[in-house]
Amino acid sequence: MKRAWLGILLMGIAIEAQAVGSLANIQIIDRDTGNVLPTYRCRGEYWVAGRPGARYSIVVQNYRGQRLLAVTAVDGINVISGETGAWSQSGYVLGAGESYEISGWRKSDAEIAAFNFTAAGSSYAERTGRPANIGVIGVALFLERPTRFPQYEALARPDDSSRDRGEGAARAAPQSPVAASLSSPSPKLEEIHPYTNAAPAEKLGTGHGAREASYVQNTRFDRLSSTPNEVIKIRYDSFENLVAMGVVPSRPAWRAGPNPFPDSTSPRYVPDPPGG
Repeated sequence: MKRAWLGILLMGIAIEAQAVGSLANIQIIDRDTGNVLPTYRCRGEYWVAGRPGARYSIVVQNYRGQRLLAVTAVDGINVISGETGAWSQSGYVLGAGESYEISGWRKSDAEIAAFNFTAAGSSYAERTGRPANIGVIGVALFLERPTRFPQYEALARPDDSSRDRGEGAARAAPQSPVAASLSSPSPKLEEIHPYTNAAPAEKLGTGHGAREASYVQNTRFDRLSSTPNEVIKIRYDSFENLVAMGVVPSRPAWRAGPNPFPDSTSPRYVPDPPGG
């Protein structure tokens, strides 16, 4: 991953190459401009600066050669179910190498309410009585448990009697304990899979914006572990607030520096004759 250190390195602040994560690439997009928001790292945390009023999205790109579950929360709230965020909740399932843009609070299998940067007092978290975690985006990533296949025991060739054939069948049956589990009821389909075609100023939060079409379908995902294989946290606020907190260095207005030879004329070449 490329990094633009420049003079910011001297201040202990680095601007990353617009992405965070090892199992997946996480980016925050300003949907109104199409720009990827620069990611700043300060005091061990990642930050992005949002524009008040702008719509935004969270892009998750699966780096793995297998399916990956991304349980995503904004301001401490699960973006699919609306529950106070927990690892065990619903998430988006991405295929190997697949990328998906999470653009809002899911309202149904066909609709979302868009994310937008807004004053904390107008955020969805504040309006639902959960303001404690405003200003953070979290993605908990889970690997999938490999599919298990029956293992068969090699048996001695039975003789021609029907009795022996029956005994052989009885011996073969218990060799596959997985077969019983395959016949048990399917786990609850609680994950969501996207269709492939588819002084300081007031703190920023995430609003419950306009409704938009967004299609998903249910799928089953067997997590390799009950705890995430990776948790990615990105904090956000306005640019002015990040400057005030020392996350981003201030940007003074540019002006020309002093000239050591202010009365010198520019180099001359052959002048035109009088009259042009």
